[in-house]
Amino acid sequence: MSFINSIRRIKAITVKEIRQLKRDRITFGMVVMIPLIQLLLFGYAINTDVRNVPVAIVDQSDSAAGRWIVEAIKVTQVVSVEAFYKTSTEAEAAITRGEIRAALILPPNLTEKLANNETLGQWIVDGSDTMIAGAMKQLRNMPLDQITGINTQKPATFEVALFYNPEQRSAVNIVPGLIAVILTMTMILFTSAAIVREREKGNLELLITTPIKPLELMLGKILPYIIVGLIQMTIILGLGHFIFDVPINGSLAQLLMGTLLFIAASLTLGLIISTIARTQLQAMQMTIFIILPTILLSGFMFPFEAMPKPAQWIAEILPATHFMRIIRAVVLRGGEIGDMPFDTLWLVGFTVIGIIIASLRFNKRLD
Repeated sequence: MSFINSIRRIKAITVKEIRQLKRDRITFGMVVMIPLIQLLLFGYAINTDVRNVPVAIVDQSDSAAGRWIVEAIKVTQVVSVEAFYKTSTEAEAAITRGEIRAALILPPNLTEKLANNETLGQWIVDGSDTMIAGAMKQLRNMPLDQITGINTQKPATFEVALFYNPEQRSAVNIVPGLIAVILTMTMILFTSAAIVREREKGNLELLITTPIKPLELMLGKILPYIIVGLIQMTIILGLGHFIFDVPINGSLAQLLMGTLLFIAASLTLGLIISTIARTQLQAMQMTIFIILPTILLSGFMFPFEAMPKPAQWIAEILPATHFMRIIRAVVLRGGEIGDMPFDTLWLVGFTVIGIIIASLRFNKRLD
C-alpha cells in the first residue's frame, strides 16, 4: 500500500512539473530549440571542406598564360577571385586588412617560365588560419593541361609563402579567437543576470523609487564589467604569448579599442536578455542559446568561407564574428581597426541600438 501511495505522490509531482514547464515558455522553448539548432549547425552549417577562399591576382605578365592560370584556379572551386592588383604590396595590404586570404603573384616572364617548366608564380597566404593554409597548399601543383590545353604529365608548380604563421601552429589562430568566445560567454552571462537578480531579490522596486533613469541604470550595470572583460583579455593574451608563443604584432592601443567595442556590444546583448528573462535560470539558458552559434559560426572553429551563405548571414549578426576578424587582424597581422570599417561600425551600431532597445523594454516592464 505504501508503495502505491509513493507512486501516486511521484506522479503528482511529475504532473506538477510538466504543467509548470508548459507555463514557462522560455524554458520550454530552450528545450526544443537548443537540440534543433545544434542539429542544423552541425549537420548543415559546419563544413570542414574549405571552398571559395577569397583571393586576389597580381598578374605582372599581362599575358594569355596568366589568364589561363586564373581560369584554371577558378575551376578548382577552392578559391574565389575577388580582386586584381598591380603590385604584390597592394595584395599584402589587402591580406592584412582581411579583405582576402591569399594572393597569386604571376611574374613578368610567366610565358618563358611556362615554356621551361619552371615555377610559375607564388601564392602569398594568410597562414594564421591553418585550415585555410592547408586548402591553399592544394594549389601548389596543378596539371599543366588545365592551363595550356597540352596533354602532359608534368604539373605546373607554384611556391606557397605562409604569412603570420609559417609553422602552422593551431595555437596562433585559436588563442586570439578564444578571447572572443570567453568574453561572449562571461559578459553576456554577467549582465543577463544583472537586472533579473535585482528583480528576484526585490531590489528593483527600490531602484524604481530613486531618480535614476532606465538608460542610466543600463549604463551603470555594464560599466563594472568592462574592467572585468579587459582583465580577462589581458590574462588570455598574456598567457597565450608567454606559454604558447603567440605573437602580438599589432599595437596595444588598437587592441584595447577593438576589445572595448566588443565588450560593450556583448554587455548590451546581455542587458537585452535580462529584460526578457524572468529568472536567472532563464537568463543562463538564453545565454547558452547565443554561445552555441558564436562558437560554431563566428569563425573560431571553422573557416567562415567554408560555411553556406545562410549560415554566414546568421554569423554576421553576431558581435563575435566581427570581433574575431578584428582581434586576429590586430594581434596576428598587425592591422588596425580603421582598416575594417564594416566590422567596427557594426559593433558600434549594435551597442547603441542594443542599449536603446534594452532601455525601452525596461521602461515597458516598469509600466
